[in-house]
Amino acid sequence: MLYSTKTPDAKRAALREMLTPGAARQFPGAFNPLSAKLISEKNFDGVYISGAVLANDLGLPDIGLTSLTEVATRAGQIARMTDLPSIVDADTGFGEPMNVARTIQELEYAGLAGCHIEDQFNPKRCGHLDGKNVVDTETMLKRIAAAADARIDANFLIMARTDIRAVEGLDSAVDRAKAMVDAGADAIFPEAMKNVAEFEAICNAVDVPVLANMTEFGKSELFKRQELADAGVALIIYPVTLLRSAMGAAERVLDAISEDGTQQREVDNMLTRSRLYELVDYEAYNRFDTGIFNFQVPTLDIDSNSANL
Repeated sequence: MLYSTKTPDAKRAALREMLTPGAARQFPGAFNPLSAKLISEKNFDGVYISGAVLANDLGLPDIGLTSLTEVATRAGQIARMTDLPSIVDADTGFGEPMNVARTIQELEYAGLAGCHIEDQFNPKRCGHLDGKNVVDTETMLKRIAAAADARIDANFLIMARTDIRAVEGLDSAVDRAKAMVDAGADAIFPEAMKNVAEFEAICNAVDVPVLANMTEFGKSELFKRQELADAGVALIIYPVTLLRSAMGAAERVLDAISEDGTQQREVDNMLTRSRLYELVDYEAYNRFDTGIFNFQVPTLDIDSNSANL
């Protein structure tokens, strides 16, 4: 009922323990707090919170328009709904090294288990678009050093993301990954790798966990979990998958209403009322105080007309 039963400290410790080379832990991307509960129910390892999703949910493109306050607030709302550790995309850290330091502490206090900071210029762009620009190595290392120095909980994961593969090639990505680890990064996020062999090259080059981004319509193929595990990947994210799925379904329902004058043809594809009530745990609230929560929770969907009211 209400929020997570685990403290942020416990979630951070759990994240550290699970991120081992080859573990290929799966972190689907949550686009709101309720989807984080669903991820937890399906027994995934953790929750990922995408910067692109946070921007898109506000109706904005992923070009660095969101603020630290917006990201920390929404990410905190998502993280507190699940016992799973949540990692958030912190873009370039929202400014210069002092801003990066503040970003880390804000995200810690919001209950996140970790974040990643990237090496793009501001304004940034989606990691799987062309025309990206990256900062020089010294600037990136200052960001990572500031992040590592600012954290309060030593278990808060500082992940360094590099987009340099698409700009200068794999060798530069390997070199930058090594330098970021030396600067204090606890994990590496190499963006837009071309194949499994490139992920393996990064894994072999550093002695910290490596993340693989399995986003649809991107530069990387959608490799299977075992393929990435065999390459040594510790963590896999699916950042926009649930948002794309939900918005695709929403568009189909709106089309049905517009074309048919009713949503009836899409009702069988919807989450039923009883399943929604189960997901938000109405029963627990009912047990907690029957003087206030005195409603009845449906336990069986009789038919499609009544089940989805």
